[in-house]
Amino acid sequence: MKPTTLDELVEEFAASDPEERMQLLMDLGRQLEPMPAELKTDEHRVQGCQSGLWLVIRLEPGTPRTVRLIADSDSQIVRGLVAVLSMLCSGRTPCEVAALDLEGTFERLGLKKYLSPNRANGFYATVRRIRDWVKLHETAAR
Repeated sequence: MKPTTLDELVEEFAASDPEERMQLLMDLGRQLEPMPAELKTDEHRVQGCQSGLWLVIRLEPGTPRTVRLIADSDSQIVRGLVAVLSMLCSGRTPCEVAALDLEGTFERLGLKKYLSPNRANGFYATVRRIRDWVKLHETAAR
């Protein structure tokens, strides 16, 4: 069963040993919605990530307007990490995303230990990009 909420994700990761956790992370990455090739541009590439990582953040129509992350990476582990970010952010309003403790959530999931210095740079660059985007779009979403 694919975890669908943060609590389910935390529960599944807590019940897993380190090898299973890594497998779960990669499984989550495989479940990411495919990113159209035309979005894999330098404009959408996350700088600071050793692997190729592309991220598009959109404000979906509707009331309220919600965030949608579209991402891809050429690294299965990075795909898994960004899949977790997508689970946390997508479907929330920009104000809700701004209030999330993304770094704390990764610690709570026990994922911080999987962040080598290079992966950590890419992860934190991705989080910064999300936070910067949210700041620009909080008022537009109302």
